[in-house]
Order: sequence, then structure tokens, then C-alpha cells
Amino acid sequence: MVPIRSLGPQHRERITAHLMRLEPADRYLRFGYSANDEQVQRYVDQLNFERDEVFGIFNRRLEIVAMAHLAFAPQAEHKSCAEFGVSVLRHLRGRRFGARLFERAVMHARTAGVSMMFIHALSENTAMLKIARNAGATVRRDGSESEAYLQLPPASFDTRMAEIVVQHYGEVDYQIKKQARQFWNFLAGLQEVRRGVQDGRHRSAE
Repeated sequence: MVPIRSLGPQHRERITAHLMRLEPADRYLRFGYSANDEQVQRYVDQLNFERDEVFGIFNRRLEIVAMAHLAFAPQAEHKSCAEFGVSVLRHLRGRRFGARLFERAVMHARTAGVSMMFIHALSENTAMLKIARNAGATVRRDGSESEAYLQLPPASFDTRMAEIVVQHYGEVDYQIKKQARQFWNFLAGLQEVRRGVQDGRHRSAE
């Protein structure tokens, strides 16, 4: 099980850092155009965490290495629809992080009452389209762009319980990594103090 955590407004800086680290080709596939830094920042600033759901996978340094955005339709007549987008750092490809984030998004979408999930991607984004097809989505290609849609069954009791477990697992993993990070930072600071004391002693002895 890959620990996946829900992200909030307090993670905007980490989200920005993740997207900025995407290579130009990957940024192009994620946004559907060659987004510059200003456009990426605008996207992050406009994330609506009250309406949408954003998921992230963290490394031990608490850096986001993969993330997904499940965007819910703002119009009431389309409240049963949501759109999925994902990004994974290139050096971590092949670990199925994108597929795991998609599964997590589907789980949340079902519990939120979504019956249709959409994916808008460039036709050359074969990795994203493969994830959609493997999940049973219907993919329609229109030149350089493709649309995939997946009909979701209503959430069951098991689905709701599974989401609680997965969410808890992601939160526990994040807190453990956070505490470990704080501890190693403390040790690093302590080492600096020790080196300072030792240097002071050496200078006094000279």
C-alpha cells in the first residue's frame, strides 16, 4: 500500500515545488500546454481545497513526489461529475504512483457521490490514458487530445470503510516522516553546536 495523504492550503508551497520540478515535457503533459512558472503558480494559487480534493505522495524529506487533483464541477447540475489530473516526478516513474493516486481519487469520488469521472489528456500522454483504460474507462481520441470517462458505481459500506483506513494510513505515515524530519534537523543543529564548541576550544588552545 502506498501512503497517500489529502493535501490542504498549508501544502501550497510543497505543491508548487513539486510542479516546478516537473521537466518541461512532463509539465506539458500535465497541463496540456507548455506552462511557464507564472502559470503554474497561478494554478496552485487558485486551487479550491474546500470544493476539490488534492492528494499527495511524500518522500522522507516531506517533498511531494506525486500528486493528483480531483476537481469537482462547480455547477450544481454537474455535481455528480469530477475531473482527474496527476503528475509524477520522472525519476519515480514505474512505481505505479499514478495508478495508486487514480485508485485513491476514484475511492473518494464514489464516497462523494460522483458517478462519472473525466480525464482530459493529450493523446501522447500514453501513461495517463493507460491508467484510464486499465480502470475500464472509455477513451475517445480527437486529434492531439483525448477524453476518457469512467462511470463509477455508488459507494458501498466497504468503500467508505476502506477510505477511512487509507486516509488514516496516509496521515500516520506523514506524521512519522514529519517527526523523523524534525528529529534529524535537531541532530544536525546539535552537531553544529558541537562543532562550534570544538572550534572554540581549539582556538583557545592556540
